[in-house]
Amino acid sequence: MSQARHVGKLVLSVPAALDPEGTVLITGAGGVLGGLVARHLVAEHGIRRLLLVSRRGRAAESMAALETELTAMGASVDVAACDVADRDALADLLAGLPDDGHGLTGVVHAAGLLDDGTVTSLTPERLDAVLRAKVDGAWHLHELTRRFDVAMFALFSSAAGVLGSAGQANYAAANTFLDGLAQRRRAMGLPGVSLAWGMWAERSGMTGHLAEADLSRMTRGGLVPFSSEEGLRLFDTAGRLAEGLVVPARLDLGHVAATADTIPVPPLLNGLVRRPVVSRRASAQDESGAQEAPLARRLAGLGQGERRRTLLRLVQEHAATVLGHGSASAVDTDRGFLELGFDSLTAVELRNRLNAATGLRLPATLIFDYPTPAALAAQLNAEIAPVAADDPSDVAAELDRLEAALLGTGAAADEDTRAMVAGRLKRLLSHWDGGRGGPAPDGPATDSGDAQDVAEHLETAEADELFAFIDQEFGTS
Repeated sequence: MSQARHVGKLVLSVPAALDPEGTVLITGAGGVLGGLVARHLVAEHGIRRLLLVSRRGRAAESMAALETELTAMGASVDVAACDVADRDALADLLAGLPDDGHGLTGVVHAAGLLDDGTVTSLTPERLDAVLRAKVDGAWHLHELTRRFDVAMFALFSSAAGVLGSAGQANYAAANTFLDGLAQRRRAMGLPGVSLAWGMWAERSGMTGHLAEADLSRMTRGGLVPFSSEEGLRLFDTAGRLAEGLVVPARLDLGHVAATADTIPVPPLLNGLVRRPVVSRRASAQDESGAQEAPLARRLAGLGQGERRRTLLRLVQEHAATVLGHGSASAVDTDRGFLELGFDSLTAVELRNRLNAATGLRLPATLIFDYPTPAALAAQLNAEIAPVAADDPSDVAAELDRLEAALLGTGAAADEDTRAMVAGRLKRLLSHWDGGRGGPAPDGPATDSGDAQDVAEHLETAEADELFAFIDQEFGTS
């Protein structure tokens, strides 16, 4: 228009201001976020009429206290028990509002429901419950408020629909619908904004059940909790933007970059996360299959015993991280994963972390197929570049550890013990050089497999146990 390049007339529609004398309808008003927004609209925006809607009405927890507080602030408050997913019930509720004057000037759809679980566990009933609260309610509000001159139509969505969230496929789908509806309204010339919220520090009805492990998982994904004050400032900022979808969230991009090798970066954050060039190249090569996983290369130089210990430690470390423990030692290797506190969501996260660490494609049923850390480590050992039982590098590694164990306890041994150990080792060497597998002159037969068992036992043995074990394995002098 400024260059006179248009044809015919242009109609400029200026969004209506939020009329303080109009009514703002808030769904999910009995929840924490609904109450925060209601107080904010009265205190900061001067709204004088509120229609607070929840399925339980005044029977909802804290609703009576909220009504009293808002009334003391000078607002006229109506509380209604209405399921906005019921179109007829919502239509009856809105029929009581005038078209102008004190009619509807704003809508905040904050209602929602969680029913988390892996995709394979989602039933039609579990999908319907979550979609009904978000999707059906939003669509009915969209259609039934068209007769009002609404200046604000805010939909409370979630970053789960934008960035993804383990175990929340139904919730992510419901929120993605809200994001699309806001864009649709904008295209129709109607007000609409979907706020894909990150993590509020203040617990709500949908987050109050989360354990520390759940919160830790969300933080590892890059989302950092923000205060209620910051959240309400973001709410105001979103209302001033000419965007249908905004993501009010705090991101710890440094943490996302630091853990990129074990936790996949959400695709939408790839452009924001700076990773070392070497890491990016390695990641790209691993995905194409052109480069062997770093873990496999590291294990290739180890003996069987050390491989098992390395993989068991790997499983313990990732399991401890997922469960929120400070140390890998908190994960008992012989206890079942379910007994340790894993559920379907933490099982998926452990699988994803091990996929990234090993370069394998492990099944979602991993902890059910291999129910203990020890069993899982053994399976990983079988899948990652298996080595032959008579691999020379395996024998050499075991001898290195045997040497280290003997040298470490030699200073504390008396002369008789040292002489006994020296005799055993000389006889073993003689047997190795000349016997080619035959029995020692006065001791039992051994084979290459014994070296591995000896080394594993010696690594943690005390001095007395060490010499007793050698005496048992190689005979009596």
